[in-house]
Amino acid sequence: MTDAPGLSSAGADATLADRVAWISDQVSDAAHAAGRTSDEITLIAITKFHPVSLVRELHALGLRDFGENRHQDAREKAAELDDLDLRWHFVGQLQSKKARQVREYASVIHSIDRVALVDQLAEVTPPVDVFLQFNLTDDPARGGARPEDARALAESAAAASGLRLLGVMAVAPLGEDPRPAFARLRGIGEVVSSVVPSATAISAGMSHDFREAIAEGATHLRIGTAITGNRPPRD
Repeated sequence: MTDAPGLSSAGADATLADRVAWISDQVSDAAHAAGRTSDEITLIAITKFHPVSLVRELHALGLRDFGENRHQDAREKAAELDDLDLRWHFVGQLQSKKARQVREYASVIHSIDRVALVDQLAEVTPPVDVFLQFNLTDDPARGGARPEDARALAESAAAASGLRLLGVMAVAPLGEDPRPAFARLRGIGEVVSSVVPSATAISAGMSHDFREAIAEGATHLRIGTAITGNRPPRD
């Protein structure tokens, strides 16, 4: 299996189309190895720090799902690209006071990790698709709810008419084999789906660990540099 263009010296000359084709092939291969099909998997291109021109290029290549983690950047891109049929995913940490503003452009919010956010979005219309984010580490400073709070948070989300609960989300801990971490997330997802049977989706896997995520049932991949190449410098 080759390295991702853009993530190795071999990919230095890869075009954007090359990287999109590569990631599509790799996702298909990983899905097949897991006894799944790529049709079960949503590929989200994470375009943080990249210009709107790149999003337009990716749209021309067939991508429709895009992720951002900063509210101001996401709002500006969504407004500038409202002529395209895009589905915006908000994947960053979300302040309670910004939740309704994010809802104005985001089709999916991946970072619901506390009841305060549920309360902010409880009655929005139409309902917004959400993932409950969990912290798979012992570091309380990292984003995400505690795994032991999964049932209570799912019950809160289930009672909110403004939320349509899709499933669970997490980032694999640094310095740890991602496969066991994603297996833990899958277990948390089973708790959530015991509360909301339709909430079976798993948002997990980035450029360096999407294969392990697919093996553990990921349905939504958040892929940045493997598609976009290195991030441009910030002003």
